[in-house]
Amino acid sequence: MKGLLTQVGSYERSVQLLMVNQFTINLGFYMLMPYLAAHLSGTLGLAGWIVGLVLGVRNFSQQGMFLFGGTLADRLGYKPMIVAGCVLRTFGFATLGLVDSLPALLAASAATGLAGALFNPAVRAYLAADAGERRVEAFALFNVFYQAGILLGPLVGMVLTGVDFRITCLVSAGIFALLSVVQIRALPARRAEDTGRRATEGVLAQWRGILANRPFLLFSLAMIGSYVLSFQVYLALPLEVRRLGGDGEFGTAAVAALFAVSGLSTILGQTRVTAWCKARYEPGQALVRGLAAMGLAFVPLLLATAVPVPESGFGLWLLAAVPPTLAALLLAIGTMIAYPFEMDTIVRLSGDRLVATHYGLYNTICGIGITVGNLGTGAALDAARSAGMPALPWITLAVIGAVCAGALYGLHRSGRLAAPPAAEPVGAAI
Repeated sequence: MKGLLTQVGSYERSVQLLMVNQFTINLGFYMLMPYLAAHLSGTLGLAGWIVGLVLGVRNFSQQGMFLFGGTLADRLGYKPMIVAGCVLRTFGFATLGLVDSLPALLAASAATGLAGALFNPAVRAYLAADAGERRVEAFALFNVFYQAGILLGPLVGMVLTGVDFRITCLVSAGIFALLSVVQIRALPARRAEDTGRRATEGVLAQWRGILANRPFLLFSLAMIGSYVLSFQVYLALPLEVRRLGGDGEFGTAAVAALFAVSGLSTILGQTRVTAWCKARYEPGQALVRGLAAMGLAFVPLLLATAVPVPESGFGLWLLAAVPPTLAALLLAIGTMIAYPFEMDTIVRLSGDRLVATHYGLYNTICGIGITVGNLGTGAALDAARSAGMPALPWITLAVIGAVCAGALYGLHRSGRLAAPPAAEPVGAAI
């Protein structure tokens, strides 16, 4: 921990603040969101389709608006978007705990999603700009704070929700309100370089220029697999644990262990993994290895399907807990390898121009990919159960990892992951 704090202290105050901000953002978000569905269906007694609608509106408003949020950050500055996102989350989370009408719930859910679309691209572009040549190391540290918030948030939320979900909402809203004040007072103003010249360009012209950046688009498509695979910590792995271990105390504890292994391994190992990879690999090589590790994460589950399932006892618990936990650990390692180089590659492929807009489009592409990928994973899980082929989803996910690693290898070998020529304007291919 001392070494981690020393590394953080070596950066400018703005970078330090952005890391702490991301921890706090995730703390406030994850102390509420895991328990929102139960509140909507239980306390408010809403139908399942309405619960899905409310949650879907949040996801759609975030994924669908990332590009707009990134564009606004490049044109208006990073700080205003970060502050606006925190303020929106404040009102959105407070409203979720205080209202019970569907229109108000939908509006609050949309506001929380839009908030993420505003501050996520801005935070990453700001961090990349102020970290300078130490971007890779900065994003490694950023991921430590990011995962720490994800790990601690649900624990705090569980305690507060045990009293009253409304308290959870108000405390979360209070965190974002405090964060808004801190941003206003302490975060230095930061604008993208050459913002004045870009402001004379039309937004559509800028977007067309980015869409003409073929290496960036190919990289974005290749990286979809990493997000589909990493999301299985929340989808396929818990479902597999509960399929074998049941929904009782053991199943709950085993699922909690998945999240703990994923978060703690990142907190303890991210900076070491990044330093080791940077000393040995080019960015493209690290990305390939990260995706390959994520694909291999599903091999323990695949091998486990060849083992006869015990009817009960310690053997059943072992089969239900160990392969998914190993998969969660390997997914975390693959993410640790790839994430800092992934964030750095986006900046390089943007040519350091319209960085927040590139992050916004990247998030939108990957968000759509996650949705499609999760639908496909769910279909594979259903097909596996109905056809008696438990290996099917794990083969599918492993193949996704291999295909995406192969695509990244091709991009790296062809030189498409290198930065574009400095003189090439963003809108040159309009």
